[in-house]
Amino acid sequence: MIELKIPVIVEGRYDKSKLSEVISSTILTTDGFSVFNSREKIKLIKRLGEKGVIILSDSDGGGRLIRSKLKGMLDNIKVYNVYIPAIEGKERRKQKRSKDGLLGVEGINKETLESLFDNLLKNNPELLDSNETAVKKDEIDTAFLYEKGLCGKPDSGEKRNTVCLKIGLPSDMNAKAFKEAVNLISSKKEIEKILADETV
Repeated sequence: MIELKIPVIVEGRYDKSKLSEVISSTILTTDGFSVFNSREKIKLIKRLGEKGVIILSDSDGGGRLIRSKLKGMLDNIKVYNVYIPAIEGKERRKQKRSKDGLLGVEGINKETLESLFDNLLKNNPELLDSNETAVKKDEIDTAFLYEKGLCGKPDSGEKRNTVCLKIGLPSDMNAKAFKEAVNLISSKKEIEKILADETV
């Protein structure tokens, strides 16, 4: 599995599921064009992508438009573009081909996706998280969230919102999304300090 220092943005949940077979980094979805009507989603992308983002959208017209508009909304954030090849075909779950008749990210085989990211890393080796072991030792997991009351308790949502406000994340994140986000930009010590300050 490829571990990256920055998040990858794809269009939908099926794309995310396919890409998760190749990389173990954070994968964000635009949910099609709906991202452009969601301030919270754009805020999340900007916050998690402060050090850069990778955009992997479909090679059809819709994918190109999403890529173009998204780059325009990310201001001064460094964008790394990964393009899937234009391969004719149809995804298994769909009854017919897309308008352009091309496979999307979800339809591309694992080996092709691996080669795309290998090529990206050859030119940008700094994106590879070579310190994976050290990061995992202090990873914020579900057990930590439960211990600190950030999941599984009646007021967990309110506590997560408090932390989100302090570290610049959007509010109303569920526990899974919150865990992914804080592991990218925060640490156990910072979360513990924020919670301790709130109880003083």
